[in-house]
This record gives sequence, C-alpha cells and structure tokens, in this order.
Amino acid sequence: MQKKDPERRFNDSIIRRPRLRETKPFVVKIPSRRKPTAFFSSPLILLYGFISLILLGGILLSFPIASAADGGTPFANAFFTSTSAVTVTGLTVVSTAEHWSIFGQVIIFILMLVGGLGFMSFATFILVMIGQRISLQESMLISDTISSNRIGGMVSLLRNIVIVVMGIYLIGMIFIFWRIGDMFPVTEALWQSIFLSVSSFNNAGFTILPDSRSIEGLKDFKIIFAMMSFLIILGSIGWVTLVDICRKRRFSRFSLDTKLVLTTTIVLFLIGLAVFFVGEYSNGDTIKYKTLSEKLGHSVIHSITGRTAGFTAVNFSDTSDLTKLFFTMLMFIGGAAGSTTGGIKVVTFAVIVAAVISSIKNRTQTEAYGREIPAFQVHRALTVTMLSGGLIFFSAMLLTVTERDLDVAFLDMFFDIVSAFATTGLSTGVAPLLSVWGKIMFIIVMVLGRLGPLALALALTPQEEVSAYRFAQERVRIG
Repeated sequence: MQKKDPERRFNDSIIRRPRLRETKPFVVKIPSRRKPTAFFSSPLILLYGFISLILLGGILLSFPIASAADGGTPFANAFFTSTSAVTVTGLTVVSTAEHWSIFGQVIIFILMLVGGLGFMSFATFILVMIGQRISLQESMLISDTISSNRIGGMVSLLRNIVIVVMGIYLIGMIFIFWRIGDMFPVTEALWQSIFLSVSSFNNAGFTILPDSRSIEGLKDFKIIFAMMSFLIILGSIGWVTLVDICRKRRFSRFSLDTKLVLTTTIVLFLIGLAVFFVGEYSNGDTIKYKTLSEKLGHSVIHSITGRTAGFTAVNFSDTSDLTKLFFTMLMFIGGAAGSTTGGIKVVTFAVIVAAVISSIKNRTQTEAYGREIPAFQVHRALTVTMLSGGLIFFSAMLLTVTERDLDVAFLDMFFDIVSAFATTGLSTGVAPLLSVWGKIMFIIVMVLGRLGPLALALALTPQEEVSAYRFAQERVRIG
C-alpha cells in the first residue's frame, strides 16, 4: 500500500515535461514582400531633385522654340537661367522679356513656381494628389523643407500651404491685372499679372515686362510696387510665421521664432530705408532729381525688395558704394527660414546678435524675449554664418581668377556673388559679362545658397554617436 503524500490534494496531477530533444521544431513562414523603393530615401534627395529640375529646364530652354530669335540659346545661358529660376534668384544673362518666347517664359514660370514652393513640397503634393501615402521619413524631410517643428499631420499641413499660397497668387494676380489691364491686350495683361504675382511672392525677381530692367515705367507703378512689396513680405517671413501670427494675433503670445523674425525684419527694413535714402539722396544717376516723397518711396521699395526679391526701379550699378556695401549685408542675411528666400536667414542673424548681447552682459547663456536659446542652436547659427561667408569669399577669389580680363570693380563682382548666394537677384550688370567658368561658379553658388550650407554639410557628414565623455576644460585668450 502506497503512502499518501500529506501535501497532495484531490485532483492534483503530475505533468511530465518533455526533454528538449523530444520537442519538435516548427517553422513560421512569413510571406515575403518586395520592399518598395522610397522616393525620399536619400538625405540628398533635395540636391538630386534640384539638379534634375535644373538640367531639365536647361535642356528645354536651349531648344530653338524657347527663344524669340532663330538659332536657340547656348546651353550655358539656358542652364544659368534654369538655375536662377529653380532657385528663385532672378539673376539673368539675357533679357527675360525679349530673348525668350512664350514657350521659354512658360518654362521659366514653371521652374520658378516649383522652386518657390520647394521641390520636396511640390513633389509630395503631387504624390498625395495621385493617392500615394507618405511615410514617416518623408514627413520628416518635408518638415525640414518648410522648417516646421511638427511631423504629424504633415500631409494636411502641406495641402493647406499649397491652397493658401495659390490663393495669395490669385489675389496678387487680380490686383496687378486691375492696374495694368488697360496697358496690354487682355491675354498679355493676364499673363503679365500671373507671372509678376508668382515672381513677387516667391521673391524670384523675374519680370517679363517690355523693359524688364525696371518696373518704374509702368502706369501707377507705385501702387503695383506696393502690392508686390506686400507679396514679397508674405513670402519672405515664411509659412510657420504666418500661421503663428494668424492663430495667436498678439505679439506677446507669439513663439520666440516669430518674435525674432518680425523684430529683425522690421529693424533691417528701417535701417535699409535710411541707408538707401542717405546713400542715394544726392546721386544724380538714381534719385537725386526726384521729389522728397518719391525719394522716400524708392527707399521704402528698395529696402523691402533689395534684401530678398531683387526687383528694382533703379540700376544698382549706378548706386553709391555705401548702398552697395550695405545691401550686400542685407542680402547675406536674407529672409526667414522655411520661406522662399535665401541668405543665412534673419533668425540666424538674430541669434548671433543675441549671443553677442548676452556675452556683453557677462551671461553664460543666450537669451531673447525672456527665453533661453539652446547652445546647440547658437553653434548652428555660427556654423551657418561661417560656412556661408567662407563659400562667398572662396567663390569671389575664384572669380578674380576666371574673370581677370573683365573690367569690373571688385565690389560689383562681390555684390553679384552675394546676390547669387542669397538668391536675391539684385545685380550690378556683371552676370551677362561672365565667362562660361564664371557662369558655372554662379550656378554652383545659387544652388548651394538655395539648399543651405548647413543642410548640405549635415547631409554629407556621417552621423556619429554622441560621445559619452567630455574633455577637460582649458581657457584660451580671446580678443
């Protein structure tokens, strides 16, 4: 008789666990799927897209059908014009109104439109419209393109951007058409209005007016320029700033970024107005013989357009050295991040100024409007400025070699190369005189200026892990 286990209860059972070798292996089959090719897989997709668009535009503009005269356009000139349109610079080597046919002007218009909205934004909008889904990586790239801090809801945000921008184009077109409708045939006036509206908001600086060097010859040009200036300002402060202004409406509620954009823009506008007025007041080649109100009007107009857009009612080759030098600095600063403008951007400049002020006050952190700006952003602002300045000076040095036979003052050459980098389009007349190598240099500078030196440097630099240690500090002599 078996002895009962006192701890064993009724219905208890002994479970025998099989040894490992007695367990039969089983295989779970996962159906294989072909990994789709990601359109936005490369960090350099913006560069690839811009170069492809520029090449396509250059090829189309080199066709005989694109030029008003027989024989077509040399590829160097077509390539230069295509680059200027895609990067919304506005520098030209031939007259946009006289050299190009309607077909050529339409090509320039399309390149300018896509370049202004941003290649990434435009391509994504097309994909969304044809029913394609946008991945997380693509959303992150789009947020970088428009300088937005948000990632979620990027498709709806992008759709809203395109709709609002198209509405702004339409409003500008209607207003301009209302002012120039009696100066041209209806179809030509409509085409002029569309082209000028898009060029203004995109800060492109292209015009197809009979005298494309100046808009002053237009009837009521002051009113038209006022509308163009309004479009230029909207395009230069960027979408994120516009949304913040519309939603919060009070300066005290704005984000720090919006406050810096608005403050810096207003300060640069006022200083630019004063410098142009003083520098050209007694200049007989520009505004000396105009009335006081006309002088003030020209100063206002050129302070707005000279920093980002490049429209002009005077020939900048005739301006004083003071005006050229100061507007070189204004162009270098440019507009807001995520806008249609180039340059190092106004917030970058504002952060550097804030860092200098904080240093003078003997503070270890950078502050502005009661907020502390992270140190890494201060470092990036300095990096952008140094890389941009280095690119400009290196390009200017090369141009002194390639264009040694060109009878042009160095300040004029420097002015135009800064204009190319800042995608502004103001010119002293150097661009049409450039050699092929000089044009290639300008093309490279325009592309790099549009994409941004920091963005390109980050894309080309392999990402490394954050170091788990720090070196010992040692002070150096400064000043």
